[in-house]
Amino acid sequence: MMKNHKTTRLAMAAGAATLAALTPQAHAQSSDALIDKLVEKGILTVREAQDLRDDADKDFKTAFQAKTGMADWVTGYKISGDIRGRYEQFTTGNPGSSTYNGGAGTTGLDRIRLRYRLRFGITVNMEDNLEAGFRLGSGDPKGSNNGGNPLSNNSTFGQNFNQKPVYIDTAYGKWTPINSGSWMLSGTIGKMDNPFKFTPMVFDPDLTPEGAAIQGNYLINDNHSIAFAAGGFVLNEAYPNPPTSAPGALFSSESSFLFGGQVTWNAKWSPKLSSSLGGGAFELVNDQTLYINNTFINQGNTRDANGMLVYNYIPLIADASVTYTLETFPFYTGAFPITVAGEGLDNIGAHRENRGYWGGITFGKSGAKHTWDLSYRYEYLESDAWYDQLVDDDNVGFYANPPVRSDNGGNFGSVGYVSGTNVKGHYIRFAYSPTDSLVLSITCYVNSLINNQNGNLPQNSAMHFMADAMWKF
Repeated sequence: MMKNHKTTRLAMAAGAATLAALTPQAHAQSSDALIDKLVEKGILTVREAQDLRDDADKDFKTAFQAKTGMADWVTGYKISGDIRGRYEQFTTGNPGSSTYNGGAGTTGLDRIRLRYRLRFGITVNMEDNLEAGFRLGSGDPKGSNNGGNPLSNNSTFGQNFNQKPVYIDTAYGKWTPINSGSWMLSGTIGKMDNPFKFTPMVFDPDLTPEGAAIQGNYLINDNHSIAFAAGGFVLNEAYPNPPTSAPGALFSSESSFLFGGQVTWNAKWSPKLSSSLGGGAFELVNDQTLYINNTFINQGNTRDANGMLVYNYIPLIADASVTYTLETFPFYTGAFPITVAGEGLDNIGAHRENRGYWGGITFGKSGAKHTWDLSYRYEYLESDAWYDQLVDDDNVGFYANPPVRSDNGGNFGSVGYVSGTNVKGHYIRFAYSPTDSLVLSITCYVNSLINNQNGNLPQNSAMHFMADAMWKF
């Protein structure tokens, strides 16, 4: 009887070990479930189960390295990404002008387009707390010197079914020399996900800056922690010699950079109540060379007729949020968070139209099966509150005529629906996750221009509506 029991136990253990060595998914899910069941039935002891897991991990790593040829120091990998389809519409009630719409003077200058977004990435973890990764993303070409749009991975349907380009969205190396006790500290170099946690009023969510950054966290106790980040990024490499199309008197041989930092205090006051309070500062260095980069996605900053920035950009930023979590809520799975938040900035490098703020509330949080969220905010972002090329490119205003861009006259900019600064208005979003992998959402911006220069109509209303379906993997 004892012999048969031991034989059965060994056979089951061997089967579990074999299952663990098949694939990463089986190793992470099926084998662990089987081992847990063997412990529950009394066939394996807890100690034997742990030994089996350790042996399975070792055997899987050895087998995987042998089959793939990956280096011994690689400890794991992760493949992830998403595919999103979008219906998008721009609407304004303003009449056309002599500049916009070819002088037709018509109303209802709507624009409708269908788009998709693809992102696919691989992250490789290595011994000694090292990490490397890259992500590819779709996107429409923008500008004559640089491909892609730094604020979007969307590709627009059309052009007789032409093939669409794919760009490098991120490519980075990361080292975490400290990750024990109360401290965590890491450094990243390359083209990376934004290390700063400011909202789209400061950085578009799709922006992936290029340079170097450090990130860290200090755990004060179980309920309080301090997170911080700092970085330096290249905005534009100055040409070694002035291009023939650029005014020689305005040319600078120095490249332009973005430097900045952020600190956030995260607190949990009770199982239901939490908060965050943070601040940061940034500075554009050698911004006189930014006119060379002609991939102007947004507009709003005060510029002269050559596209040169008139002011410096040194914003001071503060943000805060409070979250209260309900145990249950109708038509929602799990605990239900309600968050009130806001953010403000003041650009000390400009003496006029240099402030911005937003405030809003979010009910719920989508992303898991049968969860949803509903958000509202009001945003007011003056022309020179921040560098217009970095902010949310979905937050648009309507320009009937090119905006005046200099205290001394002249203009620089586009007409029609244009995102950037010099915009005020409302943001509403609803998202629902019918499954863990699918998120359905609708988003609407209702805006007008703050500064209506150069004959732009007083109302300048614009509505930007988006309906999305996103599959994540």
